[in-house]
Amino acid sequence: MSDARRRLLETASRLFYVEGIHTVGIDRIIAEAGVAKATFYHHFKAKDDLVGAYLTRQYEMQREALEAAPGDGVERIKMIFERLGELSRGPGFRGCPFLNAAAEFADPAHPVRGIVDDYRDWFRGYMRTLLGVRADAAVKADFLLVMRDGVAVSAGLGDMSAIRSGIDTALATIDKP
Repeated sequence: MSDARRRLLETASRLFYVEGIHTVGIDRIIAEAGVAKATFYHHFKAKDDLVGAYLTRQYEMQREALEAAPGDGVERIKMIFERLGELSRGPGFRGCPFLNAAAEFADPAHPVRGIVDDYRDWFRGYMRTLLGVRADAAVKADFLLVMRDGVAVSAGLGDMSAIRSGIDTALATIDKP
Protein backbone atom coordinates (compact mmCIF):
# COMPACT_ATOMS: atom_id res chain seq x y z
CA MET A 1 0.00 0.00 0.00
CA SER A 2 1.41 3.39 -0.94
CA ASP A 3 2.06 5.94 1.80
CA ALA A 4 -0.61 8.28 0.39
CA ARG A 5 -3.25 5.55 0.28
CA ARG A 6 -2.35 4.50 3.82
CA ARG A 7 -2.67 8.10 5.08
CA LEU A 8 -6.01 8.53 3.32
CA LEU A 9 -7.34 5.29 4.76
CA GLU A 10 -6.06 5.99 8.29
CA THR A 11 -7.47 9.53 8.24
CA ALA A 12 -10.82 8.40 6.87
CA SER A 13 -10.99 5.53 9.36
CA ARG A 14 -10.43 7.84 12.30
CA LEU A 15 -12.90 10.47 11.10
CA PHE A 16 -15.59 8.03 9.95
CA TYR A 17 -15.52 6.18 13.25
CA VAL A 18 -15.55 9.27 15.46
CA GLU A 19 -17.85 11.56 13.48
CA GLY A 20 -19.80 9.37 11.08
CA ILE A 21 -19.36 8.63 7.41
CA HIS A 22 -21.83 11.08 5.89
CA THR A 23 -20.69 14.03 8.02
CA VAL A 24 -17.07 13.82 6.87
CA GLY A 25 -16.33 15.23 3.44
CA ILE A 26 -13.65 14.19 0.99
CA ASP A 27 -11.99 17.61 1.10
CA ARG A 28 -11.45 17.30 4.84
CA ILE A 29 -9.99 13.81 4.49
CA ILE A 30 -7.68 15.03 1.73
CA ALA A 31 -6.54 18.01 3.82
CA GLU A 32 -5.95 16.01 7.00
CA ALA A 33 -4.18 13.22 5.13
CA GLY A 34 -1.93 15.80 3.46
CA VAL A 35 -2.45 14.62 -0.10
CA ALA A 36 -3.56 16.29 -3.31
CA LYS A 37 -7.08 15.83 -4.62
CA ALA A 38 -5.66 14.08 -7.69
CA THR A 39 -3.88 11.63 -5.38
CA PHE A 40 -7.16 10.82 -3.65
CA TYR A 41 -8.85 10.11 -6.98
CA HIS A 42 -5.87 8.05 -8.10
CA HIS A 43 -6.51 5.69 -5.17
CA PHE A 44 -10.30 5.94 -4.83
CA LYS A 45 -12.84 6.63 -7.58
CA ALA A 46 -15.33 8.09 -5.11
CA LYS A 47 -16.05 8.41 -1.40
CA ASP A 48 -18.00 5.15 -1.44
CA ASP A 49 -14.82 3.35 -2.53
CA LEU A 50 -12.99 4.84 0.45
CA VAL A 51 -15.85 3.80 2.76
CA GLY A 52 -15.61 0.28 1.35
CA ALA A 53 -11.85 0.21 1.96
CA TYR A 54 -12.39 1.47 5.53
CA LEU A 55 -14.95 -1.24 6.31
CA THR A 56 -12.91 -3.93 4.59
CA ARG A 57 -9.92 -3.00 6.74
CA GLN A 58 -12.10 -3.06 9.88
CA TYR A 59 -13.33 -6.51 8.86
CA GLU A 60 -9.75 -7.74 8.40
CA MET A 61 -8.61 -6.31 11.74
CA GLN A 62 -11.53 -7.75 13.67
CA ARG A 63 -11.23 -11.13 12.00
CA GLU A 64 -7.51 -11.29 12.82
CA ALA A 65 -8.13 -10.27 16.44
CA LEU A 66 -10.97 -12.72 17.00
CA GLU A 67 -9.16 -15.62 15.37
CA ALA A 68 -6.08 -14.88 17.51
CA ALA A 69 -8.02 -14.91 20.79
CA PRO A 70 -6.68 -17.51 23.21
CA GLY A 71 -8.45 -20.75 23.93
CA ASP A 72 -10.50 -23.11 21.83
CA GLY A 73 -14.21 -23.48 21.22
CA VAL A 74 -16.40 -22.11 23.98
CA GLU A 75 -13.35 -20.82 25.90
CA ARG A 76 -12.42 -18.65 22.91
CA ILE A 77 -15.98 -17.34 22.68
CA LYS A 78 -15.75 -16.34 26.34
CA MET A 79 -12.46 -14.55 25.72
CA ILE A 80 -13.92 -12.75 22.70
CA PHE A 81 -16.92 -11.47 24.66
CA GLU A 82 -14.82 -10.42 27.65
CA ARG A 83 -12.49 -8.53 25.30
CA LEU A 84 -15.50 -6.90 23.63
CA GLY A 85 -16.62 -5.75 27.06
CA GLU A 86 -13.19 -4.26 27.82
CA LEU A 87 -13.03 -2.43 24.50
CA SER A 88 -16.62 -1.24 24.83
CA ARG A 89 -15.88 0.46 28.13
CA GLY A 90 -12.68 2.03 26.84
CA PRO A 91 -12.16 5.68 25.95
CA GLY A 92 -13.26 6.66 22.48
CA PHE A 93 -15.49 3.65 21.90
CA ARG A 94 -18.29 4.77 19.59
CA GLY A 95 -19.98 1.50 18.80
CA CYS A 96 -19.46 -1.05 16.08
CA PRO A 97 -18.15 0.40 12.81
CA PHE A 98 -20.35 -2.04 10.87
CA LEU A 99 -23.55 -1.20 12.71
CA ASN A 100 -22.71 2.50 12.51
CA ALA A 101 -22.23 2.22 8.75
CA ALA A 102 -25.44 0.21 8.33
CA ALA A 103 -27.34 2.97 10.14
CA GLU A 104 -25.99 5.52 7.66
CA PHE A 105 -26.64 3.42 4.54
CA ALA A 106 -30.27 2.38 4.74
CA ASP A 107 -30.44 0.80 1.27
CA PRO A 108 -29.80 -2.94 1.74
CA ALA A 109 -28.56 -3.12 -1.87
CA HIS A 110 -25.78 -0.54 -1.28
CA PRO A 111 -22.25 -2.03 -1.47
CA VAL A 112 -21.51 -0.78 2.05
CA ARG A 113 -24.33 -2.93 3.36
CA GLY A 114 -22.82 -5.88 1.49
CA ILE A 115 -19.60 -5.52 3.49
CA VAL A 116 -21.60 -5.21 6.71
CA ASP A 117 -23.57 -8.35 5.82
CA ASP A 118 -20.37 -10.22 4.95
CA TYR A 119 -18.85 -9.36 8.31
CA ARG A 120 -21.98 -10.39 10.21
CA ASP A 121 -22.19 -13.66 8.24
CA TRP A 122 -18.54 -14.36 9.01
CA PHE A 123 -19.03 -13.64 12.75
CA ARG A 124 -22.08 -15.91 12.90
CA GLY A 125 -20.22 -18.69 11.07
CA TYR A 126 -17.16 -18.29 13.28
CA MET A 127 -19.28 -18.58 16.41
CA ARG A 128 -20.95 -21.69 14.94
CA THR A 129 -17.52 -23.20 14.27
CA LEU A 130 -16.32 -22.44 17.80
CA LEU A 131 -19.46 -23.96 19.28
CA GLY A 132 -18.54 -27.24 17.61
CA VAL A 133 -20.83 -30.13 16.92
CA ARG A 134 -23.92 -29.22 18.94
CA ALA A 135 -27.52 -29.60 17.91
CA ASP A 136 -28.15 -25.96 18.78
CA ALA A 137 -24.96 -24.45 17.32
CA ALA A 138 -26.72 -22.47 14.58
CA VAL A 139 -29.31 -21.01 16.96
CA LYS A 140 -26.67 -20.13 19.55
CA ALA A 141 -24.47 -18.56 16.88
CA ASP A 142 -27.39 -16.33 15.85
CA PHE A 143 -27.94 -15.45 19.50
CA LEU A 144 -24.26 -14.58 19.98
CA LEU A 145 -24.39 -12.27 16.96
CA VAL A 146 -27.42 -10.49 18.42
CA MET A 147 -25.71 -10.21 21.81
CA ARG A 148 -22.54 -8.87 20.18
CA ASP A 149 -24.61 -6.25 18.40
CA GLY A 150 -26.46 -5.37 21.61
CA VAL A 151 -23.25 -4.99 23.60
CA ALA A 152 -21.76 -2.74 20.90
CA VAL A 153 -24.86 -0.56 20.66
CA SER A 154 -25.18 -0.32 24.46
CA ALA A 155 -21.53 0.67 24.70
CA GLY A 156 -21.92 3.27 21.99
CA LEU A 157 -24.75 4.74 24.07
CA GLY A 158 -22.67 4.60 27.25
CA ASP A 159 -24.92 2.06 28.99
CA MET A 160 -22.28 0.24 31.04
CA SER A 161 -24.84 -1.86 32.93
CA ALA A 162 -26.26 -3.27 29.71
CA ILE A 163 -22.77 -4.15 28.45
CA ARG A 164 -22.03 -6.40 31.42
CA SER A 165 -25.54 -7.85 31.38
CA GLY A 166 -25.29 -8.67 27.67
CA ILE A 167 -21.93 -10.36 28.07
CA ASP A 168 -23.08 -12.34 31.10
CA THR A 169 -26.22 -13.47 29.28
CA ALA A 170 -24.26 -14.49 26.18
CA LEU A 171 -21.76 -16.48 28.22
CA ALA A 172 -24.43 -18.15 30.37
CA THR A 173 -26.34 -19.20 27.28
CA ILE A 174 -23.41 -20.96 25.60
CA ASP A 175 -22.77 -22.98 28.74
CA LYS A 176 -26.30 -24.40 28.70
CA PRO A 177 -26.75 -27.63 26.73
